Amino acid sequence: MDGAATPDGIEIRKAVPGEAEEIAGFHVRIWRETYGQMAPAEAVAILDEKRRLPGWIETLTSEDRRKNTVLALAGRQIVGLVSYGPPGSEIFGRRGEIKHLYVDGSQRGRGLGAHLLRLALQEMSTLDFEGAGLSVVEENEAARKFYRALGGTESATFEDPGPIWKSRNILVVWPAPRLAT
Repeated sequence: MDGAATPDGIEIRKAVPGEAEEIAGFHVRIWRETYGQMAPAEAVAILDEKRRLPGWIETLTSEDRRKNTVLALAGRQIVGLVSYGPPGSEIFGRRGEIKHLYVDGSQRGRGLGAHLLRLALQEMSTLDFEGAGLSVVEENEAARKFYRALGGTESATFEDPGPIWKSRNILVVWPAPRLAT
């Protein structure tokens, strides 16, 4: 995967620890574009780069081989990312969790999000997980439709415990035998 290019010239590679700050900035920008109208104003204000950076540093410096972040780059600019690893909540059971899947608006509709998701599902199929899952905010109909189109099944509804935004979420899953497809 390192250095692999998609047909449209987007470079796909694993993220490195020195990119944590840039990744946090990208994460915040895309998260706010996506959830800015759904999330309470307090959450939008508080979930900034300073708040997100420690999590990205921890993810990118982890020695757990199951934790990975893959970047999509146009030139030197991040235009997409997928991050996955061990589940952060019991709702996932023994499935791996896709923690983040974000694509810049300039790249949406070109297949980059599907490419990143398939890549993560394929890599997760080689790890110790009994399938894969992700959590999506219930009101995010566009993402839910996207995940269904890529074989995801909505299997549960739950409240994200916060601490800042107690959103109503949907658990989308891919069973282990279908991960590599």
